[in-house]
Amino acid sequence: MQRSFELVLVEHGAPTLAAVKPANLFRVEAASRAEVLRSTKKWAAEFAPYGIRICILKECMRSGSFLIYLYREQWLTALLQEPTCQAFLQKVGYREPHQLQSLLAQLSQRLCMESEFPHEIGVFLGYPLCDVVGFIENKGLNFTCSGYWKSYSDPQQAQKCFERYKKCTAIYKQRFAEGTPLLDLVVAA
Repeated sequence: MQRSFELVLVEHGAPTLAAVKPANLFRVEAASRAEVLRSTKKWAAEFAPYGIRICILKECMRSGSFLIYLYREQWLTALLQEPTCQAFLQKVGYREPHQLQSLLAQLSQRLCMESEFPHEIGVFLGYPLCDVVGFIENKGLNFTCSGYWKSYSDPQQAQKCFERYKKCTAIYKQRFAEGTPLLDLVVAA
């Protein structure tokens, strides 16, 4: 049984909808490509007044699945414009690190073209840069704790963050299941 686009959006995007996380990435499978394109376009228009953007970062023709990226544009722009983040993105091969749409286009290319998942995606999801770098340098090993990401710095702070995301998601899933319209779950920036 296929779950609706909106249900998957709530299940995996609640922290972004609630303004507690700058971005989320999730996979959607649909009966047709047109259905995903239609849903993405619809929600892009609905979310725009709230400063939330949604786009397809990758389409897999073989499986019929899509990687959907939901993000708060101003928040993400501010994170990616931090000098340490820009230096990191340049170091791993991103051009024009000050242009959000250019960065997202490059990320999309890397998702589609590279054989290995681009681990720098963590910065696009709002994970601490030290943890993204730690993951890359340690090849995913030697972490202090694991949840939404692998932490290489403060495990207590990471656990608090994981719990906040988990609680937010549980509340949003429940409210959506009870019939709360999706737009009523969106927190204005």
